[in-house]
Amino acid sequence: MNDLLVVGGGPAGLATALYAARAGLEVAVWDKRAGTLDKACGEGLMPGAVSALAGLGVDPDGADLHGIRYVAGQRSAAAPFRDALGRGVRRTTLHAAMGETVAAAGVTVEHRCAENVRQDSEGVVVDGQRFRYVVAADGLHSPLRRRLGLEERAHHHRRYGLRRHYRLAPWTSYVEVHWAATVEAYVTPVAPDLVGVAMLTAVRRSFEEHLSRFPSLRSRLRDAEPAGEVLGAGPLRQRTRTRVAGRVLLVGDAGGYVDALTGEGVALAVAQARAAVSALVAEDPALYEHDWRTVTRRYRLLTSSLLGATRLGPVRRSLVPAAERLPSVFGAAVNALAGPA
Repeated sequence: MNDLLVVGGGPAGLATALYAARAGLEVAVWDKRAGTLDKACGEGLMPGAVSALAGLGVDPDGADLHGIRYVAGQRSAAAPFRDALGRGVRRTTLHAAMGETVAAAGVTVEHRCAENVRQDSEGVVVDGQRFRYVVAADGLHSPLRRRLGLEERAHHHRRYGLRRHYRLAPWTSYVEVHWAATVEAYVTPVAPDLVGVAMLTAVRRSFEEHLSRFPSLRSRLRDAEPAGEVLGAGPLRQRTRTRVAGRVLLVGDAGGYVDALTGEGVALAVAQARAAVSALVAEDPALYEHDWRTVTRRYRLLTSSLLGATRLGPVRRSLVPAAERLPSVFGAAVNALAGPA
C-alpha cells in the first residue's frame, strides 16, 4: 500500500509530491491532463514564491521582476521589492521545471482520473487501489472536493480571469496593474520577447472588449503579435467547509480560493503542500486544517479586504492616487505580500 496518492499535477500537487518523497513517503501522482499544463494566470512569481520554489530545487527560467506598479490613466505608483527579485515565468515553463524535479525525485505522474473514493480507519481506496492518505490538489473546481461534499454555496460576487500573451520586448521590469472601472489588467514580462496580459473582472466580456478599457495599454500592444489563444478561468472565489475529510486533504486552489488579485497563488500552494506533508508525517491529518488557516491567513485577510474595497467605485478610483500620494504605505503593503507565505 502506497503512503500517499496526490490527485492533480499542477504546482500544488507537484510540490506535495516533492515534500512527500523527501520525507521518505511512497507517493504516486495522478493527473487527468497529459503533457505540460497551461492555465489562465498572471504568471508573476512574487519573491516569496521564487524562494519557496528554490527550496524545492525548482529554478524556472523567466524575467526578473523588480516590483509592482499600479496604473490608472496618466497616474501611477511603483513599489520595488526590497529584499529579493520576483520572476515572470510562463506557466508551461514552471510546470516543466517542476515536472523535471519530480521525475528526478523518482516520482511518476500517471495520466489518469480519480473517480471512486472511499475510506476507512486505515486508508483510502481510489478506483480499487489503496493508499494511506490522499491529497486532492485537483484545482479551483476540484472534482474530489465536490465528491466529498466539502463545497459551500458559491459566492454571489463572481470574478473571472482571462489571459493572452504578446510577442514584444517588455517595456518594464515591474508587474503593471492597470485599473479601470470594472476590470484590472495585469501585465507581466515572462521572457525577453514575451509579455503576458491577464484580466480580472466580474463582467463577462471578451478579452478585446476589456482591453479597450485601457487605451495606453492597447496602444502598446497594437502592433504586437498575439502568441496563442485567450485562456479563461473562473469563477475564482471558492468556499470550502474544511480542508480535511478523514484521510483526504485539500491542497492549493482545491482547498478554497479568494481571488488572484494579490498574485500569491504559487507561494501559497508550496506552503500548503509543506504543511500537508508535515501533518501526514506526524500521522495526524487534522493538524493540517489549523496550519492551513495559519499559512493562508494573511492572504485571505488582505485579498478579501482589497477585493471588497475596490468593488466600491469611489475607493477604486482613489486607489492609484492614494498609492501615489503615500508611497511608503503602498510599498509596505506590496512587500508584506511579497514575502514568504
